[in-house]
Amino acid sequence: MSAKREGEVWDPMIPSDQDISRARAVPDTPQTRSPAYRLAYDDADFLCRDDLRPVRLQLELLKPEKVLQERSINSTVVLFGGARIPEPGGAAWAAKNETQRRNLEANARYYEEARAFARLCSQYAATTYYRDFIVVTGGGPGVMEAGNRGATDVGAPSIGLNIVLPHEQAPNGYVTPELCLNFHYFAIRKMHFLMRARVVAVFPGGFGTMDELFEALTLIQTGRMQRIPILLFGKEFWSSAFNLDYLAEQGTISPGDVELFDFVDSADEAWKRVEAFYEL
Repeated sequence: MSAKREGEVWDPMIPSDQDISRARAVPDTPQTRSPAYRLAYDDADFLCRDDLRPVRLQLELLKPEKVLQERSINSTVVLFGGARIPEPGGAAWAAKNETQRRNLEANARYYEEARAFARLCSQYAATTYYRDFIVVTGGGPGVMEAGNRGATDVGAPSIGLNIVLPHEQAPNGYVTPELCLNFHYFAIRKMHFLMRARVVAVFPGGFGTMDELFEALTLIQTGRMQRIPILLFGKEFWSSAFNLDYLAEQGTISPGDVELFDFVDSADEAWKRVEAFYEL
């Protein structure tokens, strides 16, 4: 048995996975069948107890961090946007009436813009040996699929941060399998979206998209996060979805807060903003 671990660091302790194998290989007796006998870290029932929530939060923060570290990923480009926006020519499956169907089909152009923007980011990422400007999405359908698909178009890896929902949401087929992560806690997932973010691109979406957008804006507004480009695709959509000028007029935000983001209408325009901001 080797006493070395990854990176050739000396460690004489028995690996934990080896002890799991040993513990499972003991004779079957009333004692070994008891839940109390299970190793704590190999006991799903124990780890899912209500009072183990702090441990689960820590694990959910740590696991994706280790996965990205091991792939030497330093920075990302985050694409937020609606799961319901179809590919151009695709069915507006989420529409509940004719008006929604018509609007979703009109907004399908943002699928193509997200795909094109992800291609541009991924082409630049190739010059960093895929360490920087790696595309990350929520891993689902709609705009998220478009982002991962754009990276795949140019042979680049991309990240998907999926989350367990009451309705089934399987990862889209364009996420790099080794970078397809799943979450229970929305809060930890949102932390991972922003912990490496160099750019946040926000496409039309619903409550989830707005939650993610305002999380980023709040962190920058309060000085908890460095200023980065926040690009809102579709000025007409976002100007109708919320009115920050009104909030500034009411005094509930500072006048300068409306400058924390930029409206863009195309992938090319968005990438030019990124190039100018970082002097690429």
